[in-house]
Amino acid sequence: MDFHCHLDLYPDARNVYAEASDRVEFVWLVTTSPRAFAATSKVLLASEKIFISPGLHPEVAGKRSGELEMLLSQMEQYSGVGEVGLDGSSRYKQHFELQKNIFQSVLQKSVNLGGRVLSIHSRSAAKDVLCLLESHPGYGTAVLHWFTDSPSQLSRAKEMGCWFSVGPAMVASANGRKLASLMPRDRVVPESDGPFAKVRGASVMPWEAASVASTLSEIWSIPVEEVVLLLRDNGSRLTQVLAEGKSGR
Repeated sequence: MDFHCHLDLYPDARNVYAEASDRVEFVWLVTTSPRAFAATSKVLLASEKIFISPGLHPEVAGKRSGELEMLLSQMEQYSGVGEVGLDGSSRYKQHFELQKNIFQSVLQKSVNLGGRVLSIHSRSAAKDVLCLLESHPGYGTAVLHWFTDSPSQLSRAKEMGCWFSVGPAMVASANGRKLASLMPRDRVVPESDGPFAKVRGASVMPWEAASVASTLSEIWSIPVEEVVLLLRDNGSRLTQVLAEGKSGR
């Protein structure tokens, strides 16, 4: 399973899509903007294995904020939304208030729709992300993708019931491994974040997301077979939450 993948942005997306459909039990294809979602949905069709969701990535907030109403409309038909969230790093800080306005709108729409599953970007902005989640009770389920903030913010997210999607590239760093060691094991699912995430210079493929189990086995000090079963069970529970909402397939 792969719970966060920009499958449409691989250089050979059609072939990667076909191979992922053969090799992976489930792929959550997150998109970066409403227009990208509309285009991707016409080329790479959703299926029982490939869930495609509308999103508006905080990195493109400055250029794509005009598509917010399109996103809110798209959300009415899809149980999952992503990629959304905040990015407080220096490169994108200039549009931080705009990002917050967009994310707040997404959360309020989620509340109005009875809840959505959100794949959330929180780089250098976890505190703000969590504050906004807390201020919108009923938003649904938060899946914090590639969480890189402090252990204290992770603890807060854990207490709030957040999930975490973790990939091979994340646990390749010491900080990533430290944070993974603190995550609630019953709310961790695998991700690739391909093609952006890379290991040894190569983009992580959707069918490689599950390889995170071997590193998590070391981090959690439990047999890899047990981690594989745990991740599969977690993934099945999360896909069920998606299935119980409005169909995105």
